[in-house]
Amino acid sequence: MAKRNPNILIFAIDSIRRDHMSCYGYHRLTTPYLDQLSRQGTLIENAFSAYIPTTPAYSSMLTGQDVISHQMVSLSPKGPLSKKHATLPEVLRQAGYTSTVVGFDKGFYRGFDKYLNFEGWMAWEERPARKAENLNAVTLPEMDRLHKTGKPWMLFLRHMDPHSPYLPPPPYDKLFYTGDPCDKKHKSMKSVFDFKPFADFFKSWMPPGVTDSEYVVAQYDGELAYMDACCQQILQRLEDLGCAEDTLVVVTGDHGETLYDHGIYFDHHGLYDPTLVVPLVYIWPGHVPTGVRSQAYSLHEDMMPTILDVCGLNKYAKGMSIDGVSLAPYLEQPDESPRSEFYITECTWQRKHGWRTPIYKFWDALEPDFHGKPQVELYNLIEDPREENNLATKEPALVESLRARMDAWLKRRCKETGKKNPILDYQIGTDKYIGSIATAKKLQQR
Repeated sequence: MAKRNPNILIFAIDSIRRDHMSCYGYHRLTTPYLDQLSRQGTLIENAFSAYIPTTPAYSSMLTGQDVISHQMVSLSPKGPLSKKHATLPEVLRQAGYTSTVVGFDKGFYRGFDKYLNFEGWMAWEERPARKAENLNAVTLPEMDRLHKTGKPWMLFLRHMDPHSPYLPPPPYDKLFYTGDPCDKKHKSMKSVFDFKPFADFFKSWMPPGVTDSEYVVAQYDGELAYMDACCQQILQRLEDLGCAEDTLVVVTGDHGETLYDHGIYFDHHGLYDPTLVVPLVYIWPGHVPTGVRSQAYSLHEDMMPTILDVCGLNKYAKGMSIDGVSLAPYLEQPDESPRSEFYITECTWQRKHGWRTPIYKFWDALEPDFHGKPQVELYNLIEDPREENNLATKEPALVESLRARMDAWLKRRCKETGKKNPILDYQIGTDKYIGSIATAKKLQQR
């Protein structure tokens, strides 16, 4: 009898800041279960969400395409994903898979056989936010159902715990903070609430009178620890069903989170590395190298070809236009990489694009933004990893060199696809405002 294709379980976590995960070196033990899981597979050290924020990120994951191909450059795109491009669940269906996504409504991300959702938005008065438990409440029965079908399955989970509002349940709300968050000696929250476009949103889920930004960061870390424990329940169910050895597990994020950095408070816009850098781990003992940390540079469009390659399903994507590359060879050769530089975009609260290399990162603002950032930014990522010293005015020749590389890539990709750069079709302005939790939830719905 022919060997059945493996199941595919994807933890696609929204707003997960990689450098706040203990498996990536964070000083707090925020992700012990995911740490343990990562040691059973290959962890990618240089994984990036090149197209910020959520919609372009998940679009690349599920199509294997870059932002020029799929055109989904903004959180609120001008249209749906083109039906000319097959999604991962559509390709897997040809191989006999059944698929479920948890965290999206039916319609935008085509191809799943089943769409399930859960409550992930709560205000301060509704705390605690048991987002991961809500996800598990619909996911665990669905795992049982998928298992009973006898077919190979894909389960795509969009965890929302690291996404604001950060309101983890006890004991996670006090796991990393024991002081008084409203002590008047703290002044770090003044600038947060002075930023009018987000002030009302923050006030809707942060403690009344909070003065210490470290408390809010600790709540974010608490969300990670809480989510991590709930992820373990899903992994345990995989064991209990007897299919852990027959399942490829992928852990990644759509983008990071700025927290208190760069004056972009507790959100995920902008092109600084806390937003661009994401976790990425592939786990399937016996098929993916164990205990490896790969240096390969990976983008979201690589996920689809990598999954198909690792699972032996490449023939089902024959003739398809896929921009990403399979990381399968680089799991075996962890010091090699399919690329070293790439195009980056952000087009929701700011409209900027640029070019990132292992040493430098440059970007252009296509219009003024409500943070009042410079039009051009350039950083030496080796000497200045926190991106605090803008070199744009000191290094004009380097700016022009990087801009030329970006422009050459754009010209080539637009010619290859017959499409124009989608970021040029938008106008954002400086008067954008986010108010209630309900408004934020509506912006996120797909």
